[in-house]
Amino acid sequence: MFQKEIEESLQLLEKNWQIDPVLKDFVLGKRTDVSDYPIKVKDVIFHIPYLSNEKKFILWKCFWPDCHNCCDRQGRLPLTSDDLVTIGKGLKYQKTSDFIKKETLIATWQEAGPTLTNTVMTSINLKRKLDETEADDGTHISCRFLNKEGGCSMHPDRPGVCYLYPFSTWLENDNGRARVHSTFQFTGDCPGFYLSETLDPMKEVLKEYSITIYDYNMKYTRTTREGFSLANFV
Repeated sequence: MFQKEIEESLQLLEKNWQIDPVLKDFVLGKRTDVSDYPIKVKDVIFHIPYLSNEKKFILWKCFWPDCHNCCDRQGRLPLTSDDLVTIGKGLKYQKTSDFIKKETLIATWQEAGPTLTNTVMTSINLKRKLDETEADDGTHISCRFLNKEGGCSMHPDRPGVCYLYPFSTWLENDNGRARVHSTFQFTGDCPGFYLSETLDPMKEVLKEYSITIYDYNMKYTRTTREGFSLANFV
């Protein structure tokens, strides 16, 4: 995301939530005391930010149903091959091809990798609104499946990427073995981040997410292998 977008997101967030000034400066890239604290939980290496001047970690908790910004302000919804089948059936399509034709679009975007490399991604994405076009990719659109109670009308068959929030994830080659890594998304949209002297408050959450994140990576890798998505390093 561009810096201006993050600033605008934070301004919008502050209308309804009180944001710790320390966290705000961190999200805006104004902290110089940030270090990466990697912790391996099951098969996933989580990268947790640590602020040395504060002697605290940045952790997260979910405020749903009071907050559903992850559904209101998600930039895109890439689908795995499993999603194509599951969601298509949930929406009563007899053929996956009909679901793809009517309910999805193909978009290409660029992501900055953790090692300063850029990855150009092409994927089949679920339309967040029925008239969504490729030009809408990366913009904030409230998902059409979000109901008045702040829940997902597709749950539990919502896209796998939705279960990742607030994390992003990637694979790295470690001497021939694929290692799954994950870190927080700091877009300025989520009020759930907080400071903690230890990782203890989030240990159980990390255990739960480690299973979800690892499973998603395996599914997305298979999706790429099956030709439903593409990734190029530039």
